[in-house]
This record gives sequence, structure tokens and C-alpha cells, in this order.
Amino acid sequence: MTVFHCSRCGNALTPDLTALPTVPAVPGIDVARPEGARQAPPTVPQGYYAIEPEPWGAPFVPQEDQDNPVPSQPRGLLRATLDGFVISAGARDTIVLHPDDGSVLQPLPCWENSTGCCGPDGTEGPNRACPCGARIATLAADCSGPWELHLDPVRTYAFTPPDAHR
Repeated sequence: MTVFHCSRCGNALTPDLTALPTVPAVPGIDVARPEGARQAPPTVPQGYYAIEPEPWGAPFVPQEDQDNPVPSQPRGLLRATLDGFVISAGARDTIVLHPDDGSVLQPLPCWENSTGCCGPDGTEGPNRACPCGARIATLAADCSGPWELHLDPVRTYAFTPPDAHR
């Protein structure tokens, strides 16, 4: 079991979580959702986490092949700006978890970096902070993409008690 903490203040950010070997695939956007649900099903089940090895989140840079673009980030959609189709140049090894497992995290003032249709799309940079104010996570919760929370791998750290490996 692993608990993630804020690198600035040491505050516990999650309950005990169990590692998954990889980030699970996200059901397609056309998957039936419960009545009134605006998000896709969560990428990671509650009580678990996975490490995203690929770049994820802001900043975004123009893709080399503008004629054959790929999604802007893992489990994401195509994204275009005035520069054309873009791809994530964000952090590698973000910690992906169920949004409810980061319940102590707070939205930034005035919902900064939280643009989206039905929720933040996660493309503008960190949009969640530790109670101490450190910007440490990005919630992706828009209707057009995955529903997941990404902890910054530099601004957070994992603690696994030694007896957890027995």
C-alpha cells in the first residue's frame, strides 16, 4: 500500500493505494454512462494508482507530422491550436488515480486551468492544489475525455511502509 504526499508540506494526499502494472485503457466516448453522468467511467479504479510513462498534460508543442496527427496525450483526443495539431510535452511518470482518491485536493482560485465543457479537460496545467496551496495535480473530468487525476511526480512523493512488502 502506498500513500502520496505533498513535497512542500508533507501532507498526505491520498488514502492507501495499490499499484497497477499499467494505466488501464479508457472505455470509448460512446460507452453508455449512468443517467446524468457527464464524465466517462474512471480510468483507474478507486483504491489504485498507475504510473503514466508518456508525457501528459501541458505544455503542448506542435506535432511533427501535421498530415497524420495523433492524440495530444495518452487517452486524449486530437488537439489543435493556431500552431496546428499539438502533442504533450508535459511531465512523464505522472501518478494516475481515481479522482475521488485525491479528495483533499482543492480547485485553484477562480477555477484557474479548469477550462472544459462539463469539467476541466486537463490541458492547461495543474488545476488542483494541496491544502497548503502547492499546485500539485491535474484533474481531467470533461465529458470528451478520460476521468482521471494526475499527481505531479516532482511535487508529490510516495511513501510505502516497509511492512507493506511482506
